[in-house]
Amino acid sequence: MSIKPARLIFEDGSVFLGKTFALSGDRYAEVVFNTAMTGYQEILTDPSYRGQMVVMTYPLIGNYGINAADHESHYVALEALIVKEYIDFPSNWRTEKTLKTYLKENNILGVEGMDTRAITRYLRERGACKAILTTNNEETTALVNKLKEAHDITGFNLVQYTSCVRQYTWNTPEKAKYKVAVIDCGVKHNILRLLYAHGCACTVFPSNIHVEAILQGGFDGVFLSNGPGDPGPVLHVIALVKQLLGKLPFFGICLGHQLLGLAVNAKIFKLKFGNHGANHPIKNLQTGKVEITSQNHNYALEAASMNEEEVEITHINLNDATVAGIRLKKVPAFSVQYHPEAAPGPHDSHYLFKQFTMMMDAHRKAHE
Repeated sequence: MSIKPARLIFEDGSVFLGKTFALSGDRYAEVVFNTAMTGYQEILTDPSYRGQMVVMTYPLIGNYGINAADHESHYVALEALIVKEYIDFPSNWRTEKTLKTYLKENNILGVEGMDTRAITRYLRERGACKAILTTNNEETTALVNKLKEAHDITGFNLVQYTSCVRQYTWNTPEKAKYKVAVIDCGVKHNILRLLYAHGCACTVFPSNIHVEAILQGGFDGVFLSNGPGDPGPVLHVIALVKQLLGKLPFFGICLGHQLLGLAVNAKIFKLKFGNHGANHPIKNLQTGKVEITSQNHNYALEAASMNEEEVEITHINLNDATVAGIRLKKVPAFSVQYHPEAAPGPHDSHYLFKQFTMMMDAHRKAHE
């Protein structure tokens, strides 16, 4: 397929120019930027990016290709990938195909040559917003009018597109110590790998699973996964959590963190441009230590909306002071806003999986 000129057009008429390196056509979506220097394959396959186009701030993308072992899901979730310079000759002994080939196979538009630094500055000043990425010659004004009619991710339940359709069992450890129900809002494979490494036999459930399936399954704990978009409309999972709190231990990550907060009547708000990258500092208020973390979210819990008698804030984001972790005081449940399982990414927060198993041990002992 020949290279075509491409335009990224925002609602205010701002235009950024580039050229395609994979496919052509139109994509309408929210634009966010990611500051990670590596991990474009994991970003592509992270279900949390559903409904978004991702701008990579690191300028050289594609230089180590694609390999099947590093997928974080079985599909590509984002709408388009925007980079400064695409590298079509990967140098890595694990490479199985080029990034361009992979994007074409998954019908994802890839664009290079755009001023990604300028786009990032634009998003930091204006905030994350909708845009159209297009290769057609239609007038900018007409495209802006079409863009204004496209739906926003706010108020829209994107989890319905990223959750599994039917339940399945992840690889079971030879000597499983725990049985965990994973509520799939867009779970990443490395979460399941780390639960496996900590002796957990995981059954992954669709987000619309009935509470009785969990209660009758003989589970030791419940894991609330990451996922895309606005947590507010994910009403079924919020109701599910409310029904299960106090009956089983909970561990939530990213969207799962927000859903746990909503289940105990906290409020959420949308961040100006979100947190997307692999180098965000988080302070653990219980230990005083600072963890470097991987993050991918556009929403956060309001600290002022927390009931101090029920909820303890355990972690804060040192970049923007948002709530990065909570613990429920009266029932066994905790969550974090970041990705402790990040791959690639820092391993500072792997201890949280051990914390989850210790919580399940304590709950099991209390109910013997």
